[in-house]
Amino acid sequence: MKISIIGAGYVGLPLAIAFSKYYHVVCYDVSKERIDQLNKGFDVNKQYSHIEIMKRNLSYTNNDDSLLKTDVFIVTVPTPIDTSQHPDLSMLKKASILVGKYLKKKNTVIYESTTFPGCTTEVCLPLLEKYSNLNFKSDFSIAYSPERVNPGDKVNKLNNITKIVAAEDNKTLNKVDRLYKKICKSTYPVLGINIGESAKIIENVQRDINIALVNELSVLFNKLKIPTNEVLRAAASKWNFHYYKPGLVGGHCIGIDPYYLSYKAEKINYYPQLILSGRRFNENMGNYVAKKTLELLSQNNISLNKAKIAILGFSFKENIPDIRNTKIIQIIEELNNWNVETKIYDSIVFADEVKKTYGLEVQKFSKIKYQKFDAIIFAVSHNEFKTKLSSYNKFFKNQNLKILIDVKNNFSMNDLIKNKYKFFQL
Repeated sequence: MKISIIGAGYVGLPLAIAFSKYYHVVCYDVSKERIDQLNKGFDVNKQYSHIEIMKRNLSYTNNDDSLLKTDVFIVTVPTPIDTSQHPDLSMLKKASILVGKYLKKKNTVIYESTTFPGCTTEVCLPLLEKYSNLNFKSDFSIAYSPERVNPGDKVNKLNNITKIVAAEDNKTLNKVDRLYKKICKSTYPVLGINIGESAKIIENVQRDINIALVNELSVLFNKLKIPTNEVLRAAASKWNFHYYKPGLVGGHCIGIDPYYLSYKAEKINYYPQLILSGRRFNENMGNYVAKKTLELLSQNNISLNKAKIAILGFSFKENIPDIRNTKIIQIIEELNNWNVETKIYDSIVFADEVKKTYGLEVQKFSKIKYQKFDAIIFAVSHNEFKTKLSSYNKFFKNQNLKILIDVKNNFSMNDLIKNKYKFFQL
């Protein structure tokens, strides 16, 4: 059996490597650069080693004709939002058209991309039928198995998670279920693709709302001069308290998916309140961090147009190079609006990608030793930043006035006080 995976990113590559143990796999991507890297055994996302990438039954290509004679197609392309915060389905549609051109009778098409309920059958399926001249059910089948990739997570990986599989009929459901049981610890089959789509999207909507709650609590407790982190730890001593930390919500899942669900809701004239309220609150947290930074500078008589700040970390999440929808950009732009000079340090992200996408310069963390600052913002918890608090003392202009913004609560309040820092923690 031949499996063709459309998309060689965080979702597609793990699937390709896993399935190649049992089947002939083609991993297709439109990016020639990405394919060239994989053919050399290099994964820019640092998920897999050279040996893992260069599997015997696995090939990487951007040649459309490599999709010929495929038995199962798996679509794993990104589903972002546009500038109006509406679903951007352009890549999903292009992938469906591509698959449609190579689709033949008895094939199965599985979608893994996160999207709103109904998208697979209402948007993707008509394109498959149109470009294949085949009929759904009588000629080919479709299924949905939402990705559950957590970039940077070394524990919850594809082989040891429960995978939802969904289809419109029992025959297809059983077929796809058997397929995924080859590579996953367990599966959770559901009859109805819209159930699978809905289950996936609320996983991230739930997290977004919970994080919004603790973010709002953080703002409130800050005004009350109560340390949020200590409050959360105390509350977590109760058996049924769900522990979430305040923070910046970026990336291509939690910060995106609520807009997909609200888009679908509005199509049926339902206007969600809680979902969008939480999203709006989280969307503003970067500006809130910048505001608190500016307040600390002003309170300590540091002229804003002469202030110099180090930003530690730029990716949307610790220990990965992904800069999609990073909220660090909000902090930097707000500080720059007040003529504050910022220097970004991050050895994990790719400087040329940051420059191309955001027009900003990023330096390796080792370069910080050549600079002195009025304040440091610990924006992302990369492992390279995790060292004793006292080791950062030497990077300040004035040893008697050290301002630290601890977005990720890397340091204990006692250490910050002991080292005589002026600080703010979410």
